[in-house]
Amino acid sequence: MKNTLRALLGMGVLAAAAIASGPSMAQASPSAAELARIYAASVDRRIEVPAVEVKRYAALADSALFRAEVTPAQPQYIVVVDRSAWVQAVLLLWRAGEGDYSLVGASPVSTGLAGSFDHFETPLGVFAHDLRNPDFRSEGTLNTNGIRGYGAKGMRVFDLGWQPAPKGWGDGKVMDMRLQMHATDPDLLERRLGTAQSKGCIRIPATLNHLLDHHGVLDAAYEEAARTGQANWVLPPDREPVAGAGRYVIVVDSLRNDRPEWSPAPYIPHVRPPARPALPVAPAR
Repeated sequence: MKNTLRALLGMGVLAAAAIASGPSMAQASPSAAELARIYAASVDRRIEVPAVEVKRYAALADSALFRAEVTPAQPQYIVVVDRSAWVQAVLLLWRAGEGDYSLVGASPVSTGLAGSFDHFETPLGVFAHDLRNPDFRSEGTLNTNGIRGYGAKGMRVFDLGWQPAPKGWGDGKVMDMRLQMHATDPDLLERRLGTAQSKGCIRIPATLNHLLDHHGVLDAAYEEAARTGQANWVLPPDREPVAGAGRYVIVVDSLRNDRPEWSPAPYIPHVRPPARPALPVAPAR
């Protein structure tokens, strides 16, 4: 009887651990090569980055990590964003070690467009994705301009906290802005990815948002908390986390002075605005 009770208690402990850590315990984590195939099959807005350019971005990422005095302790995924107005791209990289990177996939983004009030330059640097700035999910509601700023309902908003950034208006003074990486309005703004459009945040395709979310690509800190029993509602219950989840989003500027062929400008068709209802005509007097 005692042995039976011990066995049942042990099963209870294992079950609790499985609930805390999510479904990954019963599933094989996709490798970087497998995740690259998933990226190619599921992310609908992609760009093909030449190998020589991947090496260039790997060097820019390592330089940013060195300046930030950040040394990743183990192989992991890293998101690199080029805010150059001539590129506007995000690269998901597997970092096996310093200088040893492989490309998982790349897509167009939109970063800060200076020139208007409340628009910042997207700040450069290494930004940690952790529980100090908890993520949340889009409600899918329209703002005063009729835009779903965080994208469709349920999209994950990756919160990178308050960061100093140059104002894109007025005196250009450095101020704090809330840096986030998120989807955008699927009907009006996603087609503009590949050009600077945002108030300073990083806009990504909805399908890439889902891949990062479902596979926990940047969720190292979140999964560590889950394994210790800290529930976090933002983690999807059906997630399939990768091994080597990352912790960092790195924003760089390649300082290009023209647009490379591998990152073409998006085709943005003109859309006729909806007709305004006719105003009532006042009766003649």
